[in-house]
Amino acid sequence: MLLAVPETTKPPKEVSCEVMQANVFRQPGEFGLEEKPIPSAGPGEAVIRVRLTTICGTDIHIVRGEYPVKSGLTLGHEAVGVIHELGAGVTGCSIGQRVLIGAITPCGQCEACLRGDRSQCGGPLGGWRLGNTIDGVQAEYALIPNAQANLAVIPDTLSDEQVILLADIASTGFAAAERGKVRLGDTVAVFAQGPIGLCATLGARLMGASEIIAVDSDPERLKMSQRFGATALVLAEGDPLEEIREITEGRGVDVAIEALGTQATFENALRALRPGGTLSSVGVYSGHLSMPIEALHAGLGDQTIVTTLCPGGKERMQRLMRLVQAHRIDLTPLLNRFYPLSKIKEAYKLFESHERGVLKIGIRVS
Repeated sequence: MLLAVPETTKPPKEVSCEVMQANVFRQPGEFGLEEKPIPSAGPGEAVIRVRLTTICGTDIHIVRGEYPVKSGLTLGHEAVGVIHELGAGVTGCSIGQRVLIGAITPCGQCEACLRGDRSQCGGPLGGWRLGNTIDGVQAEYALIPNAQANLAVIPDTLSDEQVILLADIASTGFAAAERGKVRLGDTVAVFAQGPIGLCATLGARLMGASEIIAVDSDPERLKMSQRFGATALVLAEGDPLEEIREITEGRGVDVAIEALGTQATFENALRALRPGGTLSSVGVYSGHLSMPIEALHAGLGDQTIVTTLCPGGKERMQRLMRLVQAHRIDLTPLLNRFYPLSKIKEAYKLFESHERGVLKIGIRVS
């Protein structure tokens, strides 16, 4: 006689769980590759098989502990990949298509999004989720929220390398010039010529500036800035303000863009302005920031100070890709080192050191 086995005593069903490699933050100074489950797409979401990602300056701030995130978070927010899975409700793209992933992933429905402040979706800095409040893209697969609004299909005529920097640094640098309201014929100074500063220089050129003064302590980066539109080069190790006064015949610049995130560069950008000028700040400040009263002309100088977080959304990425297609911009000179995902710690070390002329490092995943 066979006895029925009570339901409660049956062995649990085995669940197969596919895993992937991901670059995970553990605690300040500690990060590296770990196995994680490949995510699944819920309603409105997409899973992307990552082909190419990058290391950003913000990732360095996180690893140093200067910008707090939770332990176990997958880092990274710039990527190109192929759609692996689509959740319910996502239209306008299909599995297998190559896409650019927005570094900023707004929902499109909250108050901030509806008034046009998509970067601030859901609250201050809320649009920046990837590698900040949710797992990022330095991994073999990535889960993208609000996918219909945050994935841009890449034209077949464009390579991964041509478009990946549009997801963040190019869009951010261009936005610094846009937010600074650079006008035709303006004189602009861009303080720091790292990847974002170089893109701000290019953005000022696109906006119609007649003179673009590039300021940096690295002669190689200054040389690169000429390719992006700089008309005058100033070494930061000297007296950049005196040189800017000479170039502008004592007038000061119409727009100063601060792209490093330090007290010294912020002050210099403020002091370089003409009365009524605009300081467009795009640096990430990890410490105390103060404003010298005399540089504000006792509060009577009519200056404007604006800040910028990368604009989000598919429409922004589509417009920027059209600039690449029209040969108005070429960002590939910035992506001058490549590493496989297996050597991402080595890539971080090089990127942080700024050695060997490194500007931006691409991480090839698949």
